[in-house]
Order: sequence, then C-alpha cells, then structure tokens
Amino acid sequence: MARIVLFPSAYGLRPAVHAAADRLRRAGHEVTVPDLYDGRVADTVEEGMELKEEIGVDELLRRAVAAAAPLGRGLVYSGFSMGASLAQNLALADEYAGGLLMFHGTSDLRDDAETEVAVQLHVAEPDPFETEDWLNAWYLRMVAAGADVEVYRYRGAGHIYTDPDLPDHDAEAAERTWAAALAFLDEIDSRDADH
Repeated sequence: MARIVLFPSAYGLRPAVHAAADRLRRAGHEVTVPDLYDGRVADTVEEGMELKEEIGVDELLRRAVAAAAPLGRGLVYSGFSMGASLAQNLALADEYAGGLLMFHGTSDLRDDAETEVAVQLHVAEPDPFETEDWLNAWYLRMVAAGADVEVYRYRGAGHIYTDPDLPDHDAEAAERTWAAALAFLDEIDSRDADH
C-alpha cells in the first residue's frame, strides 16, 4: 500500500479528483486530497488561473507543505497539472519521498537539485502548457538530479485528459494512464517491501 497525497489542478477539487482518489483507494492505497482553494472550484481554465493568482504560488506551496507534513515519511506525491507542479516541489525537497506520480504538469527545478525518487509523468502530446522543448529539458534535468524517470505521452489528448467533465477528456488515454500509474505504485510498493 502506498500512502499518497494527491493535489488538484488549478480547477480545484473537482469531482474527477475525488474519483481519482477513489480509484487509488480501490487499488489498496491510502490517499489524502488537500483542498488548497478552501472549497472554491473553477468551471473554466481562466477561472482556475484567476484563483491560482489570487491565492499566489507561494501560498499554494505553503498550503501543500502544511497538508503533507503530518502524513509522515515515505509519501508518494501526486497531482494534476498545477498539483503535479506542487507535488514535484515537495517530492524533491523530501529526502524520504516514496515516489512522484505526475499527471498533466511539471515544475522547474533548481540546478543543484538532488533526488533518487522514482518519477512517472503522464502528459498530452502536444500540450500547450508542457511544450516539447520544455519536457525534454525537464527530463534531462530530472535525470541529472538522480531521479528514475518514466514519461508517457498521449498523442491527440487534451491537457487534463483524465477529467471526464472537461473538454480535454480522452477516455482511452485516461485508461492507459491509470493502468501505468497503478503499475508504478505497485512497483513502489514492492520496492519498499524489499527494504
């Protein structure tokens, strides 16, 4: 069983985030889903970006840290789009991170970043928020930092293609994503059991 903290996208805690957490729980994992927007949810990407800007990136990161801190060592950090960016920041700052499972987003990382965390990223191809050049540079920097990185690209899918209530949704890509994500979590579990 992995212990997962799952951060929502800039849309906030939409039904799809709860559904994702439930899917992970049915697979035997313990999942915490922080509400970084204090109950507010966006209906459009523009509204989501406004909420993100209103709260501020530094405050969102502080809220994410505060939500994860009581959960202990060995957490798998995960998230959707903006939430994946937050998850990456927390995982790279946590020497005891159990894994990093990212959907639809990445974050920049410091040149001196060091980590041995196992990372799995799922992104659309192309993705207006995660360009080819950016993803190539991100991958090289993560590997240089010491991470064990897998990247899955889904041609023709929209940005947040796992959310069935958004225009981006791609059911086939979403099912392939979840199959790979659950296998990744099982691998982390077996690795932890061996130590």
